[in-house]
Amino acid sequence: MKKTFAEKSNHLVFLGTAALIVNAVFFLNSCNKKSEQVADSKTNSEKVVTKPAKVISTKPEIPDDPNKRYIYLTFDDGPNKGTENLLKIINKYQIPVTSFIVGKHAYDSKTQAKNLKELENHELVELANHSYSHAENKYSEFYKNPEKVVHDFDRAKDSIKFKNKYARTPGRNIWRTSDINNTDIKSSKTAADELQRAGYVLVGWDLEWKPDNTMRLKGSHQQMAKRVDSIFFNDLEKTSRHLVFLTHDQYLQDDDSVKELDLFISGLQNSNRFEFRKISDYPKINNILK
Repeated sequence: MKKTFAEKSNHLVFLGTAALIVNAVFFLNSCNKKSEQVADSKTNSEKVVTKPAKVISTKPEIPDDPNKRYIYLTFDDGPNKGTENLLKIINKYQIPVTSFIVGKHAYDSKTQAKNLKELENHELVELANHSYSHAENKYSEFYKNPEKVVHDFDRAKDSIKFKNKYARTPGRNIWRTSDINNTDIKSSKTAADELQRAGYVLVGWDLEWKPDNTMRLKGSHQQMAKRVDSIFFNDLEKTSRHLVFLTHDQYLQDDDSVKELDLFISGLQNSNRFEFRKISDYPKINNILK
């Protein structure tokens, strides 16, 4: 019989408790041994004790409900064609989203400039950095020059005046947080490391709703909802019970795609098993190593 979310959570809690007991016993034994070793080596003046790195949280985390799963709706490449339809869905369902903005798109047209202002002023929308140039869609060349990559993100930061440090790399699913380090295409690793050193927190995704060859959302809302369930049930998220979902503003230009996204969000919201959050509420996303 298939496990429910609640059953799965209880099972994980039981396993976690057992693991803590075992670790506690091991820790006490280890401490006793270490105390004896320190006593024997007190006279060793050359011994260097390194101070471990301290993690500081710049924003308190929101407590989780063990019976719920958390979804972070993120939309890339805005402001773009389709941004107005995205705003309509946000208003209809009153859901929080994170919009990863491409700097130059804010200056491509008056409509895009207007859409950016609407996104900036919307209390349910969080803006984050998706570079200035979007690598001119020449990703391999872009990531060969880490200094140029950092400069491109800095340019977007200065032009849009983002209020946070969250960023997403164009054409790459890369994570750099205090406890997640993942690079999908290894030739981009050096550039990603440089972005992290420059102070950026890189956020990838767990599930993407991709387009077909006509730039419309591919597949149905039912299929996408099943993929969400599958990821949660099989613990395929980067962080257990927290799923980062990605699609793009420009895939929301036609009525069918807008309707499918509408039905997808409606189904998740009505199930009462999920809660939507902004990226700033993702676990440990605000932790900084000091």
